[in-house]
Amino acid sequence: MQPDQNNELAELRQKIDLIYASVEKTRKYFFWTMIITIALFVLPLIGLVFVIPSFINTYTTNLQELGL
Repeated sequence: MQPDQNNELAELRQKIDLIYASVEKTRKYFFWTMIITIALFVLPLIGLVFVIPSFINTYTTNLQELGL
């Protein structure tokens, strides 16, 4: 190999390493964004599983007390 080719290969390797680092940061960002999105969507759904029956019970009890 010629010195010019060696220099070009070294530059390409350096650029590839920088691209890899950038891609890894982006991947981690998307991963944590997905985790936070799922948590903010699923946790309220789990909460509703407990709240809705309580609300229905209270609502029907109030209707029975009113004689409706």
